[in-house]
Amino acid sequence: MSTPSSLEEMIIALRCLPGVGPKSAQRMAYHLLQRDKTGALRLSQALENAVAGIHHCTKCNNFCEEEICSLCRSPKRDPSLLCVVEMPADLLMMEQAQCYWGMYFVLMGRLSPLDGIGARELHLERLVKRASEQTCEVILATNFTVEGDATAHYIATLLYAQGIKVSRIARGLPVGGELEYVDSGTLAQAVLERREVTG
Repeated sequence: MSTPSSLEEMIIALRCLPGVGPKSAQRMAYHLLQRDKTGALRLSQALENAVAGIHHCTKCNNFCEEEICSLCRSPKRDPSLLCVVEMPADLLMMEQAQCYWGMYFVLMGRLSPLDGIGARELHLERLVKRASEQTCEVILATNFTVEGDATAHYIATLLYAQGIKVSRIARGLPVGGELEYVDSGTLAQAVLERREVTG
């Protein structure tokens, strides 16, 4: 029995999502067509609207619907601080933690030569230009992976050449974590990045 071509096209389209293989895509397509046609239409419309209406903020490179996003326009943010994150989800985590009140720059990835992602793909020239304008300190909040560390090091080198102060978020033990359950790499890093206790 042959699958209708439009259904086959839908299954192929769903496979573009990360972690979705042929079977998952097939299950999703059958579910939407059999049990939730309204949801399928809503999903289709939402995707069309998002693709047509969302672009990158000209300042921070995050997704937005205007030329400059609401965070970059906010007078409550400290323009002397610029936090560099890999992805929009990282920016959201920083905001949820309510520990930072400066500006952002979203790389939309990390340096990964094997995947063809270099400095040009991360718009690092825009980052350096933005950091040079009025920033006193750039906080590198890339992930603690090999690629994230390499990206932080590369950016730090670029910014040091411009005379900009650069810091990196610290690694360490999770709040509420117990030493016996922490991996040795995290524990070693916490010891290396220890701070003096003042009484």
